[in-house]
Amino acid sequence: MANQESEHRHIVVETPTARREEVHSEATRYPERNGVSGAALAAIVVGVVALAAIIILFAINRQQDSVNDNMTAQQPPQTIVQQPAQQPPIIVQQPAPATQPAPVIINGQPAPVSGGTSTTSGSDDSAIQAAIDKKFNDDPKLSALGVTTTVVDGKVTLMGSVKSAADKSFVERTVRNVKGVKTVDNQIIVSG
Repeated sequence: MANQESEHRHIVVETPTARREEVHSEATRYPERNGVSGAALAAIVVGVVALAAIIILFAINRQQDSVNDNMTAQQPPQTIVQQPAQQPPIIVQQPAPATQPAPVIINGQPAPVSGGTSTTSGSDDSAIQAAIDKKFNDDPKLSALGVTTTVVDGKVTLMGSVKSAADKSFVERTVRNVKGVKTVDNQIIVSG
């Protein structure tokens, strides 16, 4: 039921000719407050919808977990084989072999010497190579550099990689001082 409040007022009206008294009564009704307000009802509805959404998402997630477990159980374990990193190949360029014309053999006469090349050149090259190898083996600094040498007709070709220009010139000076070396072709690369 609604609450009702009434108010009575007595008003005296005076005019130059008369005086009279009037009674005014006013009734005010207030609605009962035993229900839920609209804002509270809206908050409850939003809360129920959010709770329903959480429950539905939880149920879907549980189903997805069971599907994932089934898939994992059905798949055989995968073996991962890790291959070592491949290193680029090391290419060593050898100078082309010196081509000499085939010797002409005439019975009873020695073979002619062609182009001013002596027949002892091969043995001289092996002696120069042996002397260079001995210097490299005797000096720990030279042997640690990993430089290779080839000798053809007294010409020494140096190949490899060193960390500084000083190392490169040190190797060249050492080889130039070997007896029998005519020229040095320094193909050493400075990598540091």
